[in-house]
Amino acid sequence: MGRAPSQLSLLENGKREPKLSLLTSLASALGVSVEELLSKQPPSRRAQLEITVEEAQRDPLYQALNLPHLKVGKRVPNDVLEHIVGLYDELKRRHAKPTATPEEARRANADLRRQMRERGNYFENIEKAAAETLAAVNYTAGPLSQGQILAIATHHGFALRYVQDLPRSVRSLTDHVNRRIYLKRETTLGMHSPRTILLQTLGHVILGHGQPRDFGDFLRQRVEANYFAAAVLIPESTAVTYLQEAKQARDLSVEDLRDVYSVSYEMAAHRFTNLAHRHLDLVCHFIRNDETGIIYKAYENDGLVFPTDDSGAIEGQRMCRQWSGRQVFASPDRYSIYYQYTDKPNGTHWCVAHVDPSRERNFAITLGVPYKESRWFRGRETTNRTKSNCPNGECCVRPPVDLAARWEGNVWPSARAHSHVLSALPSGTFPGVDEHDVYTFLEKHSREA
Repeated sequence: MGRAPSQLSLLENGKREPKLSLLTSLASALGVSVEELLSKQPPSRRAQLEITVEEAQRDPLYQALNLPHLKVGKRVPNDVLEHIVGLYDELKRRHAKPTATPEEARRANADLRRQMRERGNYFENIEKAAAETLAAVNYTAGPLSQGQILAIATHHGFALRYVQDLPRSVRSLTDHVNRRIYLKRETTLGMHSPRTILLQTLGHVILGHGQPRDFGDFLRQRVEANYFAAAVLIPESTAVTYLQEAKQARDLSVEDLRDVYSVSYEMAAHRFTNLAHRHLDLVCHFIRNDETGIIYKAYENDGLVFPTDDSGAIEGQRMCRQWSGRQVFASPDRYSIYYQYTDKPNGTHWCVAHVDPSRERNFAITLGVPYKESRWFRGRETTNRTKSNCPNGECCVRPPVDLAARWEGNVWPSARAHSHVLSALPSGTFPGVDEHDVYTFLEKHSREA
C-alpha cells in the first residue's frame, strides 16, 4: 500500500479515522470488499473467539482472578477457546445476578432524587445534546413531527423496524451490529408512546451510555434517557420563551404545555420541573401516584415533606389522603384538571392534579408550588382547600378515634398480597430483561434484509 506500519497501527487501534481512498486500498490489498472490511461481524467463529478472549482478559472482572495472560496463537484449539469464553460469560452472569436488594435499590433511588434536587432537576449536558440533535434535523418550533423524529434516527445511523414479536421484557431493542432499532407497532399514548420510546432509546446512544455497573448506574441512565426524550419533544429553546410569557401573564399551566407540544400530561409536568428553577425562578414538586396513594415517582425542591422509609426513599410510600393527588380521585369529574390548596405543617402548597388514564390503572400527576408562587398559575382562584398533618401527624394514617373504638377487634381484612415485597429485584445487567428471548429475537431478525 505504500504506507508505514505505524500509520496502519493507528487505524487498527482506533486512534485515526481512515479516508475512503485508504479504505479502498486496504480492501484491495486484503482481497475483500469495503463493506466486508467495515463489518463488525467477525469473518469466522475462530476469529470471534480470539477477539472475545482478548477482550475478556482486559475486563477488570477477569483480571481480578490474577491469571497469567493467555496468548491466543494458532496452536490453541477452538474447543479451549470455547471453554474460556463460556466460563467468562458465566463469570459475568454471576457477577451481574445480585443486581440489588430492594433496600439497595431504594437507597440508590433516594440518592438520585437528592442529586436531582440539588441541581434543580436541570441537566445542562443533556439539554445541550438535545439541542444539537434538534439542530441536525432543522427543528424550528412547535411539536416535533414524525418525519423529524425518523430523521433523528437516520442522522445517528439507525434504521427503524416495527415488529409484533418484540420480547415482552423490553420496550425497544437496539442492534448495534446491523444499526437497527426495533419497536413494537402500537398506539400507546403518554410516556410509553412509540416516539417517546424511540427517543429514550436514542438517548442511551447519544449520551454514550455503556452497560450499567450496578443498579444505581442503571437507574441514572434511565432517568437521563427519559430526560433526553423530554428535552427533544419539549425543546428548551422554544419552551422557555413560552413559559416566561405565560408567567408574565400569570397564566402558567401544565395542560397548555401539553397541548402546545403534543405530549402527555405527565411529560409536560415533569418537563416543567426541569425548566422551572433555572429559567422561571420557581421551586416546585412533582408526584405520580395511584388511586390508593402509593407514590411511583416524586421530586421536590420546594420544601415539601414526603413520606419516606428508613433509607430515605419516597417511591412505594403512601401519600396523605388530604393531598391533591388523592383528592382528585374523589372529585366529581376525576379526569378534569383539579386545583387545590393544602395546609401542611411547614406551610401551604397550591397544586394542580390530573388523572392520566392508562391501560392498567389510573395514575394522578401532581405539580405543586408554595402558596406565594401560586400567583403565577392558572387555577389559583380555586376554593378547594384541605388540611394535612402528614407525614408525621395523625390526619389520615390512623383512623378517627370514634371509628376505631367501634370497629377495632371486630374486623379481619384479607390483605391483597404484595409479592414484590418478598422478592429481590430481577437479575441481570439490565434488570428484568430476558436475555434468551432478546438474543433469539435478534438472531431471527438479523437475517432479514
